[in-house]
Amino acid sequence: MRGTLAAVLGALLVSLTAVPTPASAEGAPISVEVTMELRKDGVLHVKEKITGSGPIKRTMLTRTRYDDDNDRLYQISGAQVESVTAPTTLEYDVKGAIAQAGDIEELRWFAVSGWNVPVDKATVKVTAPAQIQNLSCFAGEITSAIGCTSASMDHTGLDADFEQQGLAPGQTLTIVVGYPKGTTGAAPLLEKRFSLASAFTLNTVTGGALAGLLILLLGGIGLVYWTRGRDVRLSHSGEAVNPVQDGHFSPPDGVRPGQIGTLVDEQADVIDVTATIVDLAVRGYLRIDEQPRGAYDAPDWMLVKRPNAPAGSLLPYERLLFEAIFDGRDSVLLSQLTGTFAQSIGKVRDALYQDVVTQGWFARRPDTERTRWTTIGLIVLGLGLAATVALAWFTTYGLIGLALIIAGAALTIGGQYMPAKTAKGSAALAHTMAFREHLFSGDLSAVPQQQRVELFSRYLPYAVIFDGVEHWSRVVASITQQGDNLYWYHGPAEWDLSKFAGSMRTFTTTTSGAISSTRQLRSI
Repeated sequence: MRGTLAAVLGALLVSLTAVPTPASAEGAPISVEVTMELRKDGVLHVKEKITGSGPIKRTMLTRTRYDDDNDRLYQISGAQVESVTAPTTLEYDVKGAIAQAGDIEELRWFAVSGWNVPVDKATVKVTAPAQIQNLSCFAGEITSAIGCTSASMDHTGLDADFEQQGLAPGQTLTIVVGYPKGTTGAAPLLEKRFSLASAFTLNTVTGGALAGLLILLLGGIGLVYWTRGRDVRLSHSGEAVNPVQDGHFSPPDGVRPGQIGTLVDEQADVIDVTATIVDLAVRGYLRIDEQPRGAYDAPDWMLVKRPNAPAGSLLPYERLLFEAIFDGRDSVLLSQLTGTFAQSIGKVRDALYQDVVTQGWFARRPDTERTRWTTIGLIVLGLGLAATVALAWFTTYGLIGLALIIAGAALTIGGQYMPAKTAKGSAALAHTMAFREHLFSGDLSAVPQQQRVELFSRYLPYAVIFDGVEHWSRVVASITQQGDNLYWYHGPAEWDLSKFAGSMRTFTTTTSGAISSTRQLRSI
């Protein structure tokens, strides 16, 4: 008796102190009863009766993989079906649930899917206006091949019934029912899936269009170059040039070194300015004094303005350079010019480009012509990139856009070759090339000994342009004269002309470096 009483009291104590435990951390299970009607227009009308309690959510499956290039879409309309409170009844329509499979129209729909709570029991009833040809169902994950608990049809063959016991949260009951072809005439809703392989499909259409566009565009670029980018050709372009007349030097057509440099490569660059500085010294506007230095000192030169130098007789670009060098002073170290006259050097470049137009060698400034065509090329390139992205994203014709990209790139690069010389410019270039050949022939036998230093000096700025400083430095080493300095170049103590070759080579290199550090004379 006492044992029985103790057991009763113990049970009572446990019941009083126990805390109620939730049915599940996932939420209370629900039951789903689904009725589906396939209408003649291919729309699937769905009615769901949900039994349970409390708020529940689900993620509707509205997109699946159809093939390598497309996704299959299911459009749901008519009700909010993703967040509800059980018990409840939902009613909505589905488009895109029908697909053609040979002689069968196949209805495929995820009758129960995506709930965030377990589904204890799910039943599905499907009615349609035609005889059922086949049916199946799958339960579990979306890709599951495991059949559902049961699937059957009634004796009329018009209704199908499916049942599934126990679905975990997020799992799916997929039903598949086949009907005769033509039952609804509907088709699946497909959306292209982007992939590089499909976006740039190579076939007869895309390959032919790409080839045709390339021929058209590149042919057009070639035609533009042929009509606007070629120098005017001369029938006689190899005339002999002898710049020495009566022992005096006269450049062909009176062309200065800076002009020759811009004429030859169609760019006003560093070497053109360096040669102009040497030419100003040779012609008596300034003197170059090499500074003494220790074993570890950097080489330096003093540029000294000549007294009463007639700066007014200089060409515009020469005058700008002369004024930029001295800037109101009578002398300046080359090292002091590094990076200090960027704006002035930019003006020198502009003046050089304008000069070759003034001379009648180019109809338009070479830099402006390059910029114009390069800009057009970049615009075409940008349009090609945009067209390629759009065509690749929305179609399979991405290859066609590549034609514009290639044409834009060709025009951008080809724009560097668009400046064209006039007949006068071509003649000047022919004379210049003949002069270059004469310059490097090294034949000074006809020049009197006493005139050779002067002649060499006159040649030197042009040798700088033609990258011939080393050659002419060796020539000067063989010349003998009274004194250890040139009239335009002075060396430090114990310096003589035998060292001029190394001095001049170092001077031109250092000067070019000082100028290029301004970053204003680099060609575009």
